[in-house]
Amino acid sequence: MKYTIPIPQSFPQMTVKELLEDYFLIPRKIRHFLRTKKHVHVNGQEINWQSPVQVGDLLELTFDEEDYPEKTIPLGKAELVDCLYEDRHLIIVNKPEGIKTHGNEPREIALLNHVSAYVGQTCYVVHRLDMETSGAVLFAKNPFVLPVLNRLLEDKKISRQYLALCQGKLEKEHLTYTDKIGRHRHDRRKRVVDPRNGQTATTHVSLVQQIGCNSLVHCKLETGRTHQIRVHLSHHGHPIMGDPLYNPQKAERLMLHAEKLTLIHPFTLEKISVTAKSASFEKICPPTLHEKNF
Repeated sequence: MKYTIPIPQSFPQMTVKELLEDYFLIPRKIRHFLRTKKHVHVNGQEINWQSPVQVGDLLELTFDEEDYPEKTIPLGKAELVDCLYEDRHLIIVNKPEGIKTHGNEPREIALLNHVSAYVGQTCYVVHRLDMETSGAVLFAKNPFVLPVLNRLLEDKKISRQYLALCQGKLEKEHLTYTDKIGRHRHDRRKRVVDPRNGQTATTHVSLVQQIGCNSLVHCKLETGRTHQIRVHLSHHGHPIMGDPLYNPQKAERLMLHAEKLTLIHPFTLEKISVTAKSASFEKICPPTLHEKNF
């Protein structure tokens, strides 16, 4: 694999060594091979690893197969993929409800398998959505970019905005829930608010529209705990319609949709922002209304 990466404007000042180690997070063993095999070039020339990287430089990295051994998975159906954005390093797709982001068994077919068929190579999950949830999901197209995208997620530099239809009327138009979330003691599928042993979780909620006795809301995550939005809304008396775990009332589907995903591309520093449509939500609310930000 050979990657050519132009150094964009506003790129932080650093040496080649710092770029590979601290920014690209390339493992030590692979950095060693890059160095000994002379597989790092800047502007077509071999480079001293202590040399600074300049804006406008063309960085060339060559990885051998043993650097990142190819992981093979069963391929799904490319025609099932609704692609929202794609470049050489990453792809964002609109996940339908009722399908897992990735399988739990080696031969299980999930969204990851369909995306890999669409791309033509094995892709890698950056973050996941519950099976019942639809919307924008980010995948890495190669193992080189995966740790960089994972760090963006950990550093809260990937913004995710959800739409949810929940029961009842919100107490305020804008709310922030910070209840800690932990495992349910008797049901491994579920999560609960656990002030003592739970993990920190923050969800910002904003009312979009009152629909009868229910509320259409935007939810923005600062953390990514399992079932976070579902648990927070349910705990505060506003379970999501159609939630099979936290709301006994029946509905067509879990009315939770990852509507918007935004990040700064780690290599180009360009802002990428995609909006995923949902037929279920467009039935109950015009898109021009629920697309507003909060």
